[in-house]
Amino acid sequence: MELFFELEIAYIVIGLFVLAVTAFVTTRDFVPRVAFKRGMLGVGGLIILMITAHYYITTQRMDGVKKIFNEGGTVICENKMHRTISRSVLISKKLEWKLDGDYFFSKNHMRKFHTARCIDYAPIDSTQGKRE
Repeated sequence: MELFFELEIAYIVIGLFVLAVTAFVTTRDFVPRVAFKRGMLGVGGLIILMITAHYYITTQRMDGVKKIFNEGGTVICENKMHRTISRSVLISKKLEWKLDGDYFFSKNHMRKFHTARCIDYAPIDSTQGKRE
């Protein structure tokens, strides 16, 4: 449950804001009385569906990234710390990275990277224009 809140808290807050707006709009005098119930159920259900789908997709990608890394492959992670230089970091065992729970860390790098912000790295073969 801790991982769920770690990954989805921002989307839960946005969803609560959308529900508050929905409640405000559907309680106006010019809106039919049944609109509040239908609006809250419809919007609430959609928000729950979207957050659940996002969590499922993210955890599946995290598991895939961990598997690729543990098999000796390379993953690419988003680097938000240095926006002007490189926006991504290549991570692999060959480059002295280690996996601790859901975080990649290296003695040669000053910060950790969460597996939720990483994807498989498949370089493009310049001769064929296809991914390897």
